[in-house]
Amino acid sequence: MDTIHKIGRRKTAVARVYVSEGKGNITINRRELDNYFTTPTLRYKVQQPLMLTDNEKSFDISVNVFGGGITGQAEAIRLALSRAMCELNEENRGVLKPEGLLTRDPRMVERKKFGQKKARKKFQFSKR
Repeated sequence: MDTIHKIGRRKTAVARVYVSEGKGNITINRRELDNYFTTPTLRYKVQQPLMLTDNEKSFDISVNVFGGGITGQAEAIRLALSRAMCELNEENRGVLKPEGLLTRDPRMVERKKFGQKKARKKFQFSKR
């Protein structure tokens, strides 16, 4: 098997995932999964596509991720891994699609407008 390269995005985070045969090691920005994502929720999000397709110990995964916050990065990695699992075996698509793991979340931060405090919040109007 050759190395599979997939990209996942969420908000402003971009994750590049390289999947190759191995023993189940996950490396993110040259750090172990447990060192990079300290909370169990984020670790679960990253491993979710592997658990659903029963590939936890089958592949070594190397990830380069940048931008966004820690949650956005975890969800970007999850999308890229889901896409890689579909390329490995087309039957995985039937497992991952109902869980919503193959859909790119389109929600982005709304820009701040001129003359306002934030995107929607206005300056307080005081009548004297």
